This record gives sequence, C-alpha cells and structure tokens, in this order.
Amino acid sequence: MLSPVQFIHTLEAQQGFSQRDRGYVASLLTVALHDKLEYFTEVMKGLLQDLVQQYVAKNPKLMLRRTETVVEKMLTNWMSICLYSFLKEVGGEPLYMLYRAIKYQVDKGPVDSVTGKAKRTLNDSHLLREDIEYCSMTLTVLVKNGLEVQPKWRSGQAGHLTLSDDDVTAVVQGRWKRVNTLQHYKVFQTGEKTPMLEGEEDEGLRLWHLVKSSEDPEIPKHRKSSMRERERAKAIPEIYLTRLLSMKGTLQKFVDDVFVAILSTKRPPPIAVRFFFDFLDDMAENTASTTLRPLPLRFWVNILKNPQFVLDVQVTDSIDAVLSVIAQTFIDSCTTSEHKVGRIPRYKQLVERYYSDIHSSASGCYQEMNSTLTELSGVAALVENKVTDL
Repeated sequence: MLSPVQFIHTLEAQQGFSQRDRGYVASLLTVALHDKLEYFTEVMKGLLQDLVQQYVAKNPKLMLRRTETVVEKMLTNWMSICLYSFLKEVGGEPLYMLYRAIKYQVDKGPVDSVTGKAKRTLNDSHLLREDIEYCSMTLTVLVKNGLEVQPKWRSGQAGHLTLSDDDVTAVVQGRWKRVNTLQHYKVFQTGEKTPMLEGEEDEGLRLWHLVKSSEDPEIPKHRKSSMRERERAKAIPEIYLTRLLSMKGTLQKFVDDVFVAILSTKRPPPIAVRFFFDFLDDMAENTASTTLRPLPLRFWVNILKNPQFVLDVQVTDSIDAVLSVIAQTFIDSCTTSEHKVGRIPRYKQLVERYYSDIHSSASGCYQEMNSTLTELSGVAALVENKVTDL
C-alpha cells in the first residue's frame, strides 16, 4: 500500500496530471485533513523534504517561487489556516484601512466603468490620462426590501425617470455604444459621469464610458499583454507622474502600517512561520538562507492582492490596479535584487530584521506547534459538527 507521500508522487508522475489537477488534489487533502492538521503537516513535511532535495541538486533559489507542485499548494493552504488568527488579531485592521483609503482616494476622481482606468491611481497602466470635467454629487439611496436598487431621478411632485446604464436613449456611434451617465439624463449640466448600473455589451457594439479603449477585443491575450508592456515602457509625462506621486504620498502611511504589521519584530513571529523556518534549518545547513525569502509570498502577497478573500469588500478593477502595485512592492522588498527607489530599501530592512528575529527564536518550537495544530484541528472539527447538525 502506498504512503500518502508516495501516492502524491505517483500522481505527479502521470503525464496527464495538469497544474489544475495538482491544485485540486492539494485542496481536497486540505479539506479532508482540516480536522487532522498534525497528520496533514507530517505529509506536507515529507513532500517538502523531497522537494528541497530536488532543488538543492539544481537551483535552491528557485524553490517555492511558484506553485507547480501539490506540496507548494498544500503549504499555501497550511499557512492560510495557521496564520488566520494572526491576520484577525494583527494584520486585518491595517489591511482594511488600506482598502478603505484606496477606495476613498480612487472614488474622489473620475473612474471609467468599462476600462477601469482612474484619474487617481498608483498604476500608470490604469491611469485615466484624459482631462475629464467632473464635480461631486451627493445621492440619497432608499432601498426597499433590500433586494435590488433601481435608481430613479425625481423632479417635482410627479415627474420621475428610471436611470440605467443602457436603455433606448443610449447613444450609438458606429460600432460604439456609450454607457449612460447622469449628464446624459440631464440630471445636472456638468458633473461626474458616473454610470448607474453595470451594462452589458450588445452584439457587434463596444461599450465605452469616459474614453474609448484602444485595445481591439479580437487581439489574443498574449499580444495584448505585450502591447501593455510596450506602453508602460514609454516615459510617463511629468503631469501624469505628479498625479501618481500625489496618490503615493496619500496612501503611504496606510501601506507602511500594513507592511509593519506583517513584518514587525516587536512581537514574536507567528508560530507557524517559526516552525517552518526551524524545519528548513533541520533539513540542511544553509538551506533556509536560500529558501526563506519566498515564504511571505505564499500567503501575504495573495492577501494584499485579494483582500476580498478575508474581508467583506468589493474590489473593482480600479482598486485592483492599485493593490497590484502595492503587492509588487512587497515582492520587491522580499527579493535580493538591489532597489534604490522610493521606500523599498526601508522595507528590505524590515524584511531582514524579520528574518533575523525568526532565526534567533525558531529553535525548539515543535511542541508549541503541535499544540497549536491540535487546537486548530479541534476548532475545525467543532465547526464541521455544527454544520452537520444544521
């Protein structure tokens, strides 16, 4: 009979075992063994030992850089489970404040509902460069039955008009159809062109809101990506650079608070992180020094890029563009490459102190980790029993 480690290796050796299949197997194992985390951890450790030996023989610096194996996905899931309490007690509040700050700043200026480009952003590829006249307008929204919002404009005692992104009054020019705005309905003569609802493209027509997209929808994805890269390589005019820097300065404190919460040495590092580093040190001398840096990427980059995974928030395209820049900054801070721009050197110092603190406190934490895993398994079993009872 095959052991779990041998079984997974056998699966991965199959030619038709795709990347998606690896993710499915890792997720199924996580769900099946969520209430037996000590056993799950032992299986993961066995697979990691084999993975380390494989990479030490080739290029140790590439270890854990991607999620190409079942064990790398298992490690991501394991970290997510073990770091949940840390996120809830320490990292959650600054992350939420960062999200709210981004949303508030982005919404202070025009946002194109079709392209996701915004006047106020950190991402130059999502910067709305056109000069759009706008002003703010306060709306009172009354929701009946809590089901669906259908905006209506009321004028006087009897007159009212239903507002929608797309109706028979929508302006069509050639193959372009414009999303309806408050200005379109003559709600006021000049104002922020904000669409009411999400529209859908009619067959043969392309929607536009504030600016017409220059991308051809027929162009393959890989070509669109290379076109965007060429566009980003162009020098940014000073007027747009000023906008980006202004947004950066406004959000700086909130970004700092998140990074400090994640990498602070004022409190002991999470037990799961210390355990994992100790495990690597036990496997081979100096192995950890080449594999530690990708560790934060297994969990925190995913959370920084997708706060909706842990918070009850909605991430629009314009907010996602800003979060992508912040997540990339975190990645750059965890690499050995030289960065002399902005605050990355300061963040690198935080990372170095974080690693140093973990090295000095990692030894001998296996018993504490086992107690933590037993406690987490008990919580998972309790939740499962309650769901079954319901």
